[in-house]
Amino acid sequence: MTEPAVPTVDERHAARLGEQLADRLEEGGNLRSPVWRAAVTAVPRHLFVPAFFRRTNGPRGTLWTPVTAERTGTDAWLEEAYTDTTLVTQLDGGIGPTDADGPVPGDPTSSSTLPSLVVRMLGDLDPQDGDQVLEVGTGTGYSTALMCHRLGSEHVTSVEYDPAVAGRARAAIKAAGYEPTLINGDGLLGYGAGAPYDRLIATCSVRTIPPEWLRQVRPGGTILTTLSGWLYGSGLVRLTVGDNGTAEGRFLPGTVSFMIARPQAAPALTSVSELLEQAAHERPARFGPEVLSDWTPQFLAQLAAPGAQYLGMSKDGGPMLDHLVDLAGPSFATLLTDGEGAFAVRQGGTVRLWDAVEDAVETWRRAGSPPQTAFGLTVAPGRQRVWLGDPDGPSWPLPV
Repeated sequence: MTEPAVPTVDERHAARLGEQLADRLEEGGNLRSPVWRAAVTAVPRHLFVPAFFRRTNGPRGTLWTPVTAERTGTDAWLEEAYTDTTLVTQLDGGIGPTDADGPVPGDPTSSSTLPSLVVRMLGDLDPQDGDQVLEVGTGTGYSTALMCHRLGSEHVTSVEYDPAVAGRARAAIKAAGYEPTLINGDGLLGYGAGAPYDRLIATCSVRTIPPEWLRQVRPGGTILTTLSGWLYGSGLVRLTVGDNGTAEGRFLPGTVSFMIARPQAAPALTSVSELLEQAAHERPARFGPEVLSDWTPQFLAQLAAPGAQYLGMSKDGGPMLDHLVDLAGPSFATLLTDGEGAFAVRQGGTVRLWDAVEDAVETWRRAGSPPQTAFGLTVAPGRQRVWLGDPDGPSWPLPV
């Protein structure tokens, strides 16, 4: 991945754009504190995104158009750098904007998260003067720099898995004038040398809470992370750490999602066609594929079938069908439409995946279809479970 250079800009113009960004974040209700406004106006975001991709959708599907000052003009690039937008900076684990001559396909693997979400999460984390904070997922380094401004560099430690991403973040953070502890390594392992921490914030999602986080955050401390999985259901949870590897907390409002931590990413789907040809049981479906795209039901589907992945695939030129595939079983569920709005489900393997999904969605509906804030997470040694209503309510174990 070619390293982009930061263009020379009019610093007064950049400062005005920073003030305007802070105004928009305040108006949107995400920037709720003067200390974080001071950080947003002080930290020049353009240093962290010298080049990025702009998403475009068209007949060829999703493509990513490189944006640099050289291609678009310095003013246009600078103004886009200060929009409240997630700016993708890497595709497929190694392709950068300066590596592409034009729009390219790919899957985002690193980005500068939209500032409104960054400052909202920092507000939810609510670090106090003197707190030691561990950030999992440095990314471009923008959120790291915001915390350095608020707390002082000596109170911030950040871990990034990708060595190339970590190197670019280190240079940008230094250029912005901050010197936190920056580690290139597996953020799921935390950074024991800097423990104990008062707060931990993750800018990647996890399927389960790593035990190292619980050991490195002091009792009474806070963990703020996005819980997600292989069906891309997602929820932001704030946990209070207890003694002996325990923690508990509730999910926060809003739709929040991050790229999953790379060590917890889903395995590649292989031999799926052969699996789908196996013997199966077919029955009318209580719910159709809409539960896989509606925010809370999608989250529930993931809880009910944590090893499943979604696959849209046709057979022999037929219509596109919705499949859930769990390679560990192996098990599968295929949704079949009658063309008039009703669905059947064909299930095979060791686990009836769609049965589990439908049972979870019906449990939620019987509770009145509450928002995600009605859910909570309890962590104990060897067991983690998401519950509905209160810790004694219906619950679903997480993979550990």
